[in-house]
Amino acid sequence: MSNIADIVKGINQAAANAHDGAVDAEGEPLDIGLERNKSVPISDRRIMDGFGVTVSGTTMRVNYTRELPSKDVADNKLKSKIENSIEEVTKFLKKEYKNLTGEALKLKKKGQLEMGNVQSTSRVRSWVQAHCEYEIQGATGHDVKDKDDVDAAIKSFLALGKNTKKSPNVSITPKANEK
Repeated sequence: MSNIADIVKGINQAAANAHDGAVDAEGEPLDIGLERNKSVPISDRRIMDGFGVTVSGTTMRVNYTRELPSKDVADNKLKSKIENSIEEVTKFLKKEYKNLTGEALKLKKKGQLEMGNVQSTSRVRSWVQAHCEYEIQGATGHDVKDKDDVDAAIKSFLALGKNTKKSPNVSITPKANEK
């Protein structure tokens, strides 16, 4: 597979291609898997939802935000609906990544869906924020530092300051910091 930097560039471009109103090569609207793409025939009220992608090391995090009526917050299926939306987004990212780079993006889900915030904007409207993390498989070029290496580097840096000689013109008296 590719270097992690190339994979991140491809994921970012795939996410950028998912803007609201995006169309494919034939001029058809892209099916990203978000609720805003589905029409509501009675009221034709647009649903506000969207996603973002962050990458840290070999972990990709899909953040999802959605506005919904307050009565839907108590729905028992809300978590599964949001999880389904995130899965649809990852399917879109994989497909778009394949179209852009010609290589397959292999993701493995880490843990479960995290429902971060469900907050109300009014008595009628609420919004929900959720995220899910995925492990990018087959990435090369990412060095994972061992915790012991980091601790040793910090200790050696701090040890540099213990044995240094002070300049002859530095004279700090015990009462220098008192006012």
